Amino acid sequence: MMDVKPLHNEQDYDWAIREVTRYFEAEPTPGTPDGDRFEVLSSLIKEYEDGHFSTPHGDPVDVLHFAIESMGKSQAELGNLIGRNRASEILNRIRPLTLDMIRTISKEWNIPIDALTAQYELARAYG
Repeated sequence: MMDVKPLHNEQDYDWAIREVTRYFEAEPTPGTPDGDRFEVLSSLIKEYEDGHFSTPHGDPVDVLHFAIESMGKSQAELGNLIGRNRASEILNRIRPLTLDMIRTISKEWNIPIDALTAQYELARAYG
């Protein structure tokens, strides 16, 4: 029997995050008891986050700034993912995000891909 429960408050949410994080190293096989538990916990976490955390409605650069300021990320961490110079150029709107960068950031920082794919203005012509 699963020990999963509804997420009513931040304590419940923190518990669920700790529980689901244990599966990140080796995601369980779907259809197994651990796979079902992982799926249920992930769904509960998403529902809680959708109802309790506002997400920025800006362009992809605004989303990255939000992640850096509010999610405990840093420009250096972004640089580790996509390259130090590229991170600086993207945050300063000099270089556009590429599809590979978007996929990497989305996966590593758990940011929805659609939050990173909107068109946005660059500070100057890139080329």
